[in-house]
Amino acid sequence: MTDLNASREQALRFEHQLNQIVIGQTAAVRHLLLAVFARGHVLLEGHVGVGKTTLLRAIAHGLGGDYQRIEGTIDLMPADLIYYTYLDASGKPRVDPGPLLNHRERLATFFFNEINRARPQVHALLLRAMAERSVSAFNQTYHLPHLQVFADRNRVEREETFELPAAAKDRFMFEISLDTPSDEAVLQE
Repeated sequence: MTDLNASREQALRFEHQLNQIVIGQTAAVRHLLLAVFARGHVLLEGHVGVGKTTLLRAIAHGLGGDYQRIEGTIDLMPADLIYYTYLDASGKPRVDPGPLLNHRERLATFFFNEINRARPQVHALLLRAMAERSVSAFNQTYHLPHLQVFADRNRVEREETFELPAAAKDRFMFEISLDTPSDEAVLQE
């Protein structure tokens, strides 16, 4: 029973630290931690400036393990999650691991910023990686046993965005809304 109490105390300390970093989001912090300890993926939604990215960075830092972030854009392709190509200093083509493969089995936290800006094909690859905790590329399977995905989307901009279909959202344990705190005392901190 002491192990359980020690784990509970550690989780409560982590929650307290997160609530010191992002003020006025106690419910969101609690739900995020529930997902972390259950190894579930999380989709955050909120207006610009409510602390989505700050909260996710704090969680990644607190959890440890390798962290990777990608920005959703209209021109992002599924292959961009796996590898990227470029010309090296000598002008020769190179292929390097993309964000999902860069850290391989050490990847713990994957943050997909503004997921709704990415195309449905990108969503499909990410959702498959979330469900299987692995990715196939270059005729081999790369296992991502510790992978936890945190994605966010803005409420403000709907132009050039691709909403996740309802059937795809089931891969996320929680869909958490971060709202601007309304308590005047919180806004003054």
